[in-house]
Amino acid sequence: MTTAELAAACGFVPVVPGEARGIDGIFAGDLLSWAMSRAREGDAWFTVMGNVNAVAVASLADCACIVLCHGAALDDTARSRAVENGVQVFATDLPEFEASLALAKAMGL
Repeated sequence: MTTAELAAACGFVPVVPGEARGIDGIFAGDLLSWAMSRAREGDAWFTVMGNVNAVAVASLADCACIVLCHGAALDDTARSRAVENGVQVFATDLPEFEASLALAKAMGL
């Protein structure tokens, strides 16, 4: 599965599109320090944190993308930083568990 296929496969809305990246795993959580130490390269990160710090953590962990859940919004500063750092962001109204489950099913996990 790639980030280019994510919207069609799971119904997520692209907020900050980018070059297709492979999605190798799933990380769900909202605590930034936890994500910084546990999200792996290539993970799709499911969170409600739509701020510049989340973008920094996703970049540091080299996540494939961020998926904002529960209808959470990406603030303007975070959007600019995501574009600058090539961090793709998607959005969904689903809770983190249901959204990550949708991706797991689409990936055949």
